[in-house]
Amino acid sequence: MSNIIFHIDMNAFYANVEMAYDPSLRGKPLAISGNAKERKGIVVTCSYEARALGVKPPMPLWEAKRLCPGLIVRTPNFDRYRSSSQEMFTILREYSDLVEPVSIDEGYIDLTHTPYAEHAVKTAHDIQTRLVEELMLPSSIGIAPNKFLAKMASNWKKPMGITILRKRDVPNMLWPLPAGDMHGVGQKTAEKLKKIGIHTIEDLAKANEYTLKELLGINGPRLKQKANGEHDGIVDPERIYEFKSVGNSSTLPHDSDDSDELVTLIDKLSHSVSARLRRKEVMANRLLIMIRYASWKNITRSVMLTNPTDRKEDIFEAAKQLFLKHWNDQPVRLLGVTGTDLVERKAAVKQLDLFSYTEDAKEEPLQTILDGLKEKYGKSLVQRGITIKEKESKTSGTSFNKDFFQDERGND
Repeated sequence: MSNIIFHIDMNAFYANVEMAYDPSLRGKPLAISGNAKERKGIVVTCSYEARALGVKPPMPLWEAKRLCPGLIVRTPNFDRYRSSSQEMFTILREYSDLVEPVSIDEGYIDLTHTPYAEHAVKTAHDIQTRLVEELMLPSSIGIAPNKFLAKMASNWKKPMGITILRKRDVPNMLWPLPAGDMHGVGQKTAEKLKKIGIHTIEDLAKANEYTLKELLGINGPRLKQKANGEHDGIVDPERIYEFKSVGNSSTLPHDSDDSDELVTLIDKLSHSVSARLRRKEVMANRLLIMIRYASWKNITRSVMLTNPTDRKEDIFEAAKQLFLKHWNDQPVRLLGVTGTDLVERKAAVKQLDLFSYTEDAKEEPLQTILDGLKEKYGKSLVQRGITIKEKESKTSGTSFNKDFFQDERGND
């Protein structure tokens, strides 16, 4: 395989985290439910012992208890799950810098240019073993030449499965499956496909591209490519920034080590990012660049800006300096510029700087109080010069992955 991509999927993650913290729960039917005392509560996840008795998410809790009278129910402990997830990703990053968290309990690793690539199956076993021994958490791992196939492979054997899915295996392993079992095909899409005679992944792989585009838009041809085992998405560690970022990237017409040409491209990308920030009426506090070399090696670097900005000149200057600092003079295939840590323009003001020091000095007693609050409750509680609107989520589950990604970003 030209690339070695792992997809790691933690098995019944919330339930197994609870078992790791309370070993007395091991081997028992356990369900995690957000509303354990109410009839409207649903099963978020459950142990494999509960699943063997017919319990499965998102089943109503009353039905789960009818199927399994001895079901043990726990409410979600998101701080606990977040902590375990961070420990899990810390282990994964020991094998490669290219780790892309997808959610709190799954992620991709690109091992292509690492010493582990030659022993992929052994490495998968090592990762599984460490996750169990160090965190008491089981996982399933898919090994494939691209992200899509790795994701499909990780679903093959649960719990504690390891599956290799090569592109040449697609006709025998993937094509017989229902189209609705394919990653990226939801229930509504599967129903649309059935109406035009597409029932299996093989049907989708051989379908007329024009017909698919008419039915599903641009997503139609993309699904056909995946059904044929093709997917060119890279493992991008910076994808966690997408929840609060505005960026643009461009592939050069040829691999280039011409600094003037590369800086000119950064200038164009900075202009695009600036325009999009202005359209969205937001400003960036952090600037990030991505460099993809001709060898397909990717690096990302970021810097905190002095003040929040949407000005092209500020973005270009920060991006250019980051690029010149970290570029290794090797030919470049692609460049990307991204503004992150966004705030609404109307809420963004200039930060304390040298020119306003005298005027701000008289606020020193207030600053002392703010420093004390930060020390006690954390730096993110109060930020001088920026008003941050906090929106309380009505349901912990829907926004939890976003919270997790914010935590991941803070740990970089």
